[in-house]
Amino acid sequence: MLQEQCLWRITAPNINTYNQLNSDTQATICIIGGGYTGLSAAIHLAEKGIKVVLLESETIGSGGSGKSVGLVNAGTWARPEDLNIALGEVAGERLTKALGEAPSLVFDLIERYNIDAQATNAGNIHMAHNAKGEADVDIRYEQQSRRGANVEVLTGSKCHEYCGTMSINKALLDHRAGTVNPLAYVRGLAKVATDLGVNIYEHSAVEAIEKADGYWYTKTSQAHVKSERIIIATNAYTEGEWAEVSKTFYLVDYYQVASEPLSGEVADRILPYQTGAWDTRLALSSFRRDDDGRLLLGTVGGKQLKPKSFYQAWANTVQKSYYPDLPAFKWQYEWCGSFGFTQDHIFRVMEPDEGLLTATAYNGRGITTGTLMGKCFADYILTGDRGSIPLPFKTLEEAKVSFGGLKSGLTELGLTLYHSGQCLKVIR
Repeated sequence: MLQEQCLWRITAPNINTYNQLNSDTQATICIIGGGYTGLSAAIHLAEKGIKVVLLESETIGSGGSGKSVGLVNAGTWARPEDLNIALGEVAGERLTKALGEAPSLVFDLIERYNIDAQATNAGNIHMAHNAKGEADVDIRYEQQSRRGANVEVLTGSKCHEYCGTMSINKALLDHRAGTVNPLAYVRGLAKVATDLGVNIYEHSAVEAIEKADGYWYTKTSQAHVKSERIIIATNAYTEGEWAEVSKTFYLVDYYQVASEPLSGEVADRILPYQTGAWDTRLALSSFRRDDDGRLLLGTVGGKQLKPKSFYQAWANTVQKSYYPDLPAFKWQYEWCGSFGFTQDHIFRVMEPDEGLLTATAYNGRGITTGTLMGKCFADYILTGDRGSIPLPFKTLEEAKVSFGGLKSGLTELGLTLYHSGQCLKVIR
């Protein structure tokens, strides 16, 4: 029976639990949010002997970090030349370089601290589903390879072999990329941070942030943290105090479904080299296998106001389209998460007040972008050099998205119509 439960909570090691903050404490840096950004910042600061307290409103990985697809991708959704147009050539090239190196940062952390993240570093595949998608693959290859990226265009029989489907005739293989169990990764980061001396508190939602006498006071219902600086690392799950930060993006949901463990000759042909994948559709589909051989499908869109059968029909349609020879099986788990989205696909970095840092809107690239930005925030704090951040700062007013709620609603409506068209085979 299909369960509404995130697969990663079943398969990730349950390493540690953390107490609630119940007495006043002091640190050099207070971090709000126990996801990729917050924990990466905590680790890179603690490695340099900085005293850090991290507050998580629920549990480690309970937000988007524990619900993602687990693709460790390089770059942004935007092509390098698009970044140059939006940011200027110098800033655009700098961001492309930094995010191109971000998968190595993730995998180096995993290796250096022996994190059981169920990681593979075999690359990820961008699958062209039609002629327009094939043209996009060629453009991306040209732009990325010209900048030294280790990418490869797959065609014909090699493409069919890597993707495990005859439905795709051209794809872009990014050898820098890979996959993780996202919840295992974020829980592993938390253990590393704790081992380095970071004090982590769960179930410690922030109710107020105040500045007095040259210090920041981060207040929960039970106590406060006195610190010199604060990093707000809540991204798409920002709420309560400093909710203005949430106006710098609009929310987009992401649905995923996982099969029962699959085996046999036909199943073993699907993504046989342990790559992750996604296609070039307007409402993309993501594909990967987990350590137990499950097939995971995902797509942008939420479950609100939709019958339970809606996404099951979508998943069956996509599976039959790409893997028609797969024997009958049962879908086992389904779940949804949210991510912050901007129309230019570029995240935002802000310093709303002296000593207060935040980054938002990773546009579905949270594992690499979040890990990178955590390190960048640590470097900035340690050196005072704004050049540590690979993206120009924006003010809150500059970064705000107009009519964010309306855009979220219209996006969801468009995605619903698109998925309906897929199920009715009107859209291919």
